[in-house]
Amino acid sequence: MQSSRNDRLHVAIIMDGNGRWATARGLPRKAGHEAGVETVRRVVRAAPSEGIGTLTLYAFSSDNWRRPKAEVAALMQLLRHYLAGEVDELVENNVRLSVIGRRDRLPFGLGAAISRAERATASGRKLHLRIAFDYSARWAIAEAARNCAAAGDVSEEAIARRMSGAAASPDVDLLLRTGGEKRLSDFLLWECAYAELAFTEVMWPDFAAGDLAETVAAFHRRERRFGGLPGEAVEDRSAA
Repeated sequence: MQSSRNDRLHVAIIMDGNGRWATARGLPRKAGHEAGVETVRRVVRAAPSEGIGTLTLYAFSSDNWRRPKAEVAALMQLLRHYLAGEVDELVENNVRLSVIGRRDRLPFGLGAAISRAERATASGRKLHLRIAFDYSARWAIAEAARNCAAAGDVSEEAIARRMSGAAASPDVDLLLRTGGEKRLSDFLLWECAYAELAFTEVMWPDFAAGDLAETVAAFHRRERRFGGLPGEAVEDRSAA
């Protein structure tokens, strides 16, 4: 594997399988999402020891608004509870929290709760936890392009800066999807240009710290060439 100029990894996870996990156990889908929050806690605690500096979790896509109203409301409430209940531990563990995605369609007060949590954890340096909520990569790219056009600079570098925004982060090194599906689902399409992809049959509520360790270890066995030839020294395309 070619060494990266970023010492710590950016790992992105599509947290899939909550609903199917619950249905298989005769439980309402909401129970699967609640169990998934516990997995988030496990993975956030384990990430720094695996060399992960940035962790981006796909919690709610812009297409998820199509789900039943009761399920959408439960997901909104879960985010609200997570923000209220986890900030102290995030601060204690030196974790910075950012939420990426649209905020103009969130229920009243949720955007303000997000901003409070981001301010409270802004000094975290051990891990940058990014939660993608009401997120669409296509929308994010189009929005960045619109802003760049208005500023008169539509270069790749300018768009990359707009994509990072206040939650600046390097490009994704490793994208993992749980739950057995093998698609990107409009997640971090720009940032994943050179990401290594990994898929597991394990449903998100069952995903353990050991599963994360195995996935990262498998990533380190890969050779990342960024378009070059095997064994060649190549420039890391990750953002600074």
